[in-house]
Amino acid sequence: MAKFELKLPKMGESVAEATLTAWLKEVGDTIEADEPVLEIATDKVDSEVPSEVDGVLVEKLFEVDDVIQVGQTIAIIEVDGDEAPASTPEPAAATVEAPAEVAAVAETVATAQASVAPAQISNSEDRFYSPLVKNIAKAEGISQSELDAIPGSGLEGRVTKNDIMGYLKSRGNSATATPAQTVTAVASPASETKKPAAQAAPVSVNGEDEVIEMTRMGKLIAHHMRASVETSAHVQSFVEVDVTNIWNWRNKVKKSFEAREGEKITFTPIFMEAVAKALRDFPMMNIQVDGDRIIKKKNINLGMAAALPDGNLIVPVIKNADQLNLVGMTKAVNDLAGRARNNALKPDEIQGGTYTVTNVGTFGSVMGTPIINQPQVGILALGAIRKVPAVIETAEGDFIGIRHKMFLSHSYDHRVVNGALGGMFVKRVAEYLEAWDTNREI
Repeated sequence: MAKFELKLPKMGESVAEATLTAWLKEVGDTIEADEPVLEIATDKVDSEVPSEVDGVLVEKLFEVDDVIQVGQTIAIIEVDGDEAPASTPEPAAATVEAPAEVAAVAETVATAQASVAPAQISNSEDRFYSPLVKNIAKAEGISQSELDAIPGSGLEGRVTKNDIMGYLKSRGNSATATPAQTVTAVASPASETKKPAAQAAPVSVNGEDEVIEMTRMGKLIAHHMRASVETSAHVQSFVEVDVTNIWNWRNKVKKSFEAREGEKITFTPIFMEAVAKALRDFPMMNIQVDGDRIIKKKNINLGMAAALPDGNLIVPVIKNADQLNLVGMTKAVNDLAGRARNNALKPDEIQGGTYTVTNVGTFGSVMGTPIINQPQVGILALGAIRKVPAVIETAEGDFIGIRHKMFLSHSYDHRVVNGALGGMFVKRVAEYLEAWDTNREI
């Protein structure tokens, strides 16, 4: 009998880890190829991890609620034959389980350090350690206090494999130093620059109050929103748009469009088309920030915030949106929105966005100040369409008429987008909408 390592597959360009939410199989269960073995969750979507082979589950390496890195072995499956199929190669950026590397680093650690039996590593209220980090700490004789002092570069300051391996190399280069001395040398820069975290005001609860636990997605969204505000210098620009021509045109074509395409045409794909055109006109809005570098994205991938039944939002992405005609955009919008409501999106369908659009008008809001979806630099909120009295200019003079109008609210990152660019971009979106051809064929 041979053994196959089931690894966490790659789930998108920016997804490095996932949380194990449920085991669907138990040790001893027979598994068929493509049969789901466990459920995982990233920051936005739940998914299943299927087996790549037929066999029997003989070992589970993680428990529910553990955080697993992409490429890390999750379970061992015993298969028939002397040689197991090759496991999916681990991505270079997320390589884990490297005994040779760990052994090589261990050789540089002082003999006295290596011989010290470390105490059990445990999580605290402020820090969570993945099983991989705990295993490395145990193998290398790292104490709880040493591990707690290592600066973490992961989510919420979590210590990653790269953090602990980097620490080991620094520790190994000072073989004569004691563990306490080494930790001080590594941790001191962080301690000098790290600001104390703001403490939330205490909340009093009496017997009549209802205490509701936040959902896993709710906690993740809260973290990402707070992190975005702390990262980006948010500035807003607002433009009022006359969309009377679009309103009338849609009323004229919606029945024939649905009869021909089998799809309802809403205002959303029309707005998304205008945003895609404006991003093509202003490519420096289609950028991302990576430290001190600006990454100018080649593709225009529009994120589209969609409401879920539980009240949370998810942001599926329309890839290469500027290459779609209005029919294609309509089909993409309807498909992603429908599958978002049914929790049927794939992990890669919420990754890779370069700019986001959110429709606050769906809930009756006239305008909004949305928070930027990191690492993007802009997000556009679509306000409710209202019938309002407005001044209409004609060759014969001005007069008051009833028009359909809405507000576009543009939030952008003032670190890299100045007011002129942020304002010109949203104004260009408005110009495309106001110039709508009422005789347009579709």
